[in-house]
Amino acid sequence: MGLPYARLVFHIASFIYLEMLFRIWIFRSLLGIGTLYSVLFAIPAGTLVYILSSVFKERVNRVLSWVVIVIYTLPYAVQVVYYSVFRTFLSLYSVTGASQVLQFWQQILIAIVKSLPILIPMSVPLVFMLVFGMKGFSFFRLPPRLLAISCGGTAVLHFLPVLVMCGTGQGVYTPYDLYFRTPAPELSMQKLGMLTSMRLDLKRLVFGFPSESDDGEPPLKDSTAQNEPEESEPPVVPVDVPIYKPNIIDIDFDRLTDNEKDKTLLKMHQYFSQVEPTMENKYTGMFKDCNLVFITAESYSHYAIDKDLTPTLYKLANEGFRFHNFYNPAWGVSTSDGEYVACTGLIPKSGVWSFFRSAENWLPFTMGNQLSSLGYSTRAWHNHTYSYYKRDVSHPNMGYIYKGVGNGLEIKKSWPESDLEMIDVTTPEYINNEKFHVYYMTVSGHLNYSFTGNYIAAKNRELVESLPYSEACKAYLACNIELDRALELLITRLEEAGVADKTVIAMSADHYPYGLSLKDIGELAGHKIETNFELYKSSFILWKKGMEPVDIHKPCSSLDIIPTLSNLFGLKFDSRLLMGRDILSDSPPLVIFSNRSWITDKARYNAPKGRVENLIDTDLPEDYVKSINKMINNKFLYSSYILDNDYYRHVLPPED
Repeated sequence: MGLPYARLVFHIASFIYLEMLFRIWIFRSLLGIGTLYSVLFAIPAGTLVYILSSVFKERVNRVLSWVVIVIYTLPYAVQVVYYSVFRTFLSLYSVTGASQVLQFWQQILIAIVKSLPILIPMSVPLVFMLVFGMKGFSFFRLPPRLLAISCGGTAVLHFLPVLVMCGTGQGVYTPYDLYFRTPAPELSMQKLGMLTSMRLDLKRLVFGFPSESDDGEPPLKDSTAQNEPEESEPPVVPVDVPIYKPNIIDIDFDRLTDNEKDKTLLKMHQYFSQVEPTMENKYTGMFKDCNLVFITAESYSHYAIDKDLTPTLYKLANEGFRFHNFYNPAWGVSTSDGEYVACTGLIPKSGVWSFFRSAENWLPFTMGNQLSSLGYSTRAWHNHTYSYYKRDVSHPNMGYIYKGVGNGLEIKKSWPESDLEMIDVTTPEYINNEKFHVYYMTVSGHLNYSFTGNYIAAKNRELVESLPYSEACKAYLACNIELDRALELLITRLEEAGVADKTVIAMSADHYPYGLSLKDIGELAGHKIETNFELYKSSFILWKKGMEPVDIHKPCSSLDIIPTLSNLFGLKFDSRLLMGRDILSDSPPLVIFSNRSWITDKARYNAPKGRVENLIDTDLPEDYVKSINKMINNKFLYSSYILDNDYYRHVLPPED
């Protein structure tokens, strides 16, 4: 007969132990309010597990006690392995796509091996139960009266940390805000713990998402702009100065508001009617009637640009628009969310596959839908499995005839597949069209970065062998040589067809090269990488043959690509309905990261640390940080509303 309540203490201690291991491994620290909440929520969790394994006969309880340890240890292990690969956390919704992820079983196996230093300690509670607990613990069935008392006690223990939250502030990104309103996975993991974050993810997946911190206030007007002195009289504008109009579509929001009965749609009409639009500018229509090749390049970054190694990338990056402060934030669903941001100008919704979810929605501002309505032929390709991330349903909805490996794109079977081959076999399908727009999602830059198991890296190994880098860095560059050669062939084909001077190439990455360790990235950068901002700095290529180079120093991101391209092509679009901003407009910059950090022309805000860095010589305007946080919360919220409510169909219904 074992100690009567030792098993209760064991389960509570196991949860606390796993939370602390997870926190140390992922966040490298136990300092912070998150440690307190991890402990407080671990107590009722351990108590509940004890109760569940104490309601049956002793033999069943004995087996059940071992099984539940496996069940509650597994999520910690899975998150650690997933984070080691993608540098973000796994949502429960993404588990539905696990069969697709198994295509990369070799990468998963490598990640498991690399994570053994933390996975082995995580198995300690399981081993302890098998070796000592089965004999040393008591597994008696709880009497009904004691069971009822235990359940009541568990409820009280659960509400204790909730009461602490209520008494310690309810502002933006506080534990209270993350628990009740704002679904921000990274901040939640850090400030509430893994267990609570996963529980909230499950709750939101089943019952829907909260309304974040929307309070019905109108959107803030250009909080990122410089304060302008008031003028008693309107300024006199010289006759030779062009007058620019706002990039908006005539939407009767007053009528929509008066006739709307749905509360969410009513809030959306009120919100978007007051959003500050971006203005036309001297670049409006610069690319009007040009062809467009739009590329999302797997794990591409500015580290891949080299005058000798990747001369075409170097040419495109330096002879077109040169964006010196472009960022490519990583989002929750890796490549798919990265594509979604670049192709729609919207922020992905946390906890779901936003691109797949958007497949039933009307997306009038994707380049495919905008240009196809003007008579362009519009096609898209991906040189890996055509249905991966459900692209076979999301990409046709953007206005493209879509092909991938398995539904029409015939290329050599390898891992990863060749970008060069994809360009070679697809250009004949459109190069002679009068006007064309094509979209490519490449794959040659995919991890793992080694010369064994990566066909592209091995193929180009000789070209990087003499470089003074580690194998991972050399393999990464070798993979991007394939992208460089693909672009070289593309330009050659455009030249041969006589359309190079009227074709625009726009290219950004889906995410930073997370297949490289921080040490590897620092090796390419030549210094240790700052991980909240600098890690996501990247390259946006926007080039047309013969154009004069234009240097752009304002901070910008992949969220800004769609409004920027729409303005350059002189398209009719409504900038109020997009979350990004035309980079070339006079609108103040705003770079938004998935963890709710941000960069403007005045400051940088590190949300996990709650730290503000002033970038100007004077003090920040009063409540500046608070107002930007509010603006960003609204963008996350209303972007998810657009996805959930098919909002564009309500305000801009398709003509057919």
